[in-house]
Amino acid sequence: MAALEKDAKRVWHWALLALVVWAGLAYVMLPRLWTHHEHQPGIKHLPMVTQTKQGIPGDPIDVGLVGSREDVIRAMYAAGWRAADPVTLKSSLAIIGSVLLDRPDPQAPVSPLYYDGRVEDLAFEKEIGRSADRRDHVRFWKVLDVGKEGAPVWLGSATYDRGVGLSHYTGAVTHHIGPDVDSVRDLLIDDLKQAGMVRDVYQVTGVGPTLFGRNGGGDPYYTDGEIWFARLMPNGEKNPNPPTIIPPPPAVGVKDAFWDSLAKLVSGS
Repeated sequence: MAALEKDAKRVWHWALLALVVWAGLAYVMLPRLWTHHEHQPGIKHLPMVTQTKQGIPGDPIDVGLVGSREDVIRAMYAAGWRAADPVTLKSSLAIIGSVLLDRPDPQAPVSPLYYDGRVEDLAFEKEIGRSADRRDHVRFWKVLDVGKEGAPVWLGSATYDRGVGLSHYTGAVTHHIGPDVDSVRDLLIDDLKQAGMVRDVYQVTGVGPTLFGRNGGGDPYYTDGEIWFARLMPNGEKNPNPPTIIPPPPAVGVKDAFWDSLAKLVSGS
């Protein structure tokens, strides 16, 4: 009996130790290893998810730009993205006609999202297919007048509209997004690089690794939780050389590699 009690006590001690180690890793060590704002410390305490007008959590923040408003607009147009029209009766009827009649509307409006209590400052889109029911799009908010590089900092949310339907939460007509938001973020950054509009690229922690996220329309999404930042060329200049890619800290690189494998399993690719 004494031996059994001793064995049970030993098992209990090991189980308690395992629980403490797990809690330390899950809630202290790994979050600190994976959290990094060395390139943009000014955004460290900002929210990393947008909101709908009703205050429902919306799309995650996943992309950032550094440059003036004019630099952002020039760069996006050079990369093949077009500014979305404001939401008016005319533009709303135009997008309805685009969807119903399967005809192009390359500057169709995007529904407003809110960040830090205000609607987006800029919105751009890139058509996929023949009509506005499928498109890549991004909304940007200026969050810092001066960031670490001495220029304005913009945070954005880039997603893919896969079709028109009803919100799972409110029943309102809305675009449904595709779940792999990272792919749109990566596409946007690649378009900017290929257009020669980027000086350098780096990561900053965003919402964090998320496997079962839901946006303001109830659509599922997953993300590695990183914001890819592009520091833009000034005054419409083009970079004659490939942009500098600044690698993340080693622990974040390991996390990204693991997440990439996990995302491929989730998407079935």
